[in-house]
Amino acid sequence: MKIKNHTKNCKQSFVIETHRIFPFDLNPFGFLFGGKLTSLIDDAASISVSRHCRRGAVTASLDNLIFLKPLHENHSVCIESYVSGTHHKSMEVFVKVIGENLVTGDRYLAATCFTTFVAIPSHMNVEIKFTVPKVVPETQEEKLVCSGYEERRLRRLEDRNDYKAFASKLSTDLPWFEN
Repeated sequence: MKIKNHTKNCKQSFVIETHRIFPFDLNPFGFLFGGKLTSLIDDAASISVSRHCRRGAVTASLDNLIFLKPLHENHSVCIESYVSGTHHKSMEVFVKVIGENLVTGDRYLAATCFTTFVAIPSHMNVEIKFTVPKVVPETQEEKLVCSGYEERRLRRLEDRNDYKAFASKLSTDLPWFEN
């Protein structure tokens, strides 16, 4: 059995996706629709995860999606992502969203967020027992982002337990539909 390197640098999972914002991507107010941006974020983050652990993984959460500036029609939206922390089978991905006015070249930070993925046995890798590689930051920004990982992970677990308790009290009945 081959032992794999159990550390990877952030840059090994780094992804850049850039898209032009078209009229059909806009909300009624003329800005990039938040659902479209969320989809782009999930796509880029999933590629970072695959590069980091080279196995199947599913999205567990998207938290702290902070919209800082709106993204305009005919600007570009650049999604940068990389793995910023790992636990046994879970990986946190930091995502930075940068807008660019394609006429002037001005770039602006439009949003940031953290997503969490969980690696699973799948058609990609069938072994049940595994751990994902640890992540090693190198740049100042990576060190800043990664330094808060454990605190965010513990807060996420606490929030998840609180949310499960809340969700257990919610109805799944359709109030307008009778059997």
